[in-house]
Amino acid sequence: QVELVESGGGLVQAGGSLRLSCAASGRTVSSYAMGWFRQAPGKGREFVATINWSGSSTDYTDSVKGRFTITRDNAKNTLYLQMNSLKPEDTALYYCAARRSSSYDRGTNAYAYWGQGTQVTVSS
Repeated sequence: QVELVESGGGLVQAGGSLRLSCAASGRTVSSYAMGWFRQAPGKGREFVATINWSGSSTDYTDSVKGRFTITRDNAKNTLYLQMNSLKPEDTALYYCAARRSSSYDRGTNAYAYWGQGTQVTVSS
């Protein structure tokens, strides 16, 4: 079993930056692809970014390309999301997830393990 705990969320002004972390415990996730998703009030959970097991391949939703960067440190069993140039439309509850496969995927159904989420609020 894998437990995921997100941290690093908060309130920031538009144009600011935040760095989210996702610490895994229970077993190593070094062989698993991982991802970040978000859910705004009244909306469904949407894909943000994903990374393969080694960190050599990544994918992003178009709205965050060039602003967000997903990375991982397998020695620390931790996933990160660096978010720059934040916009009010980035406001959401951000979740990290892990899938029992080494290759990344954009679909929520592809992920077996989920954290509880960390709130990101961007003020205009």
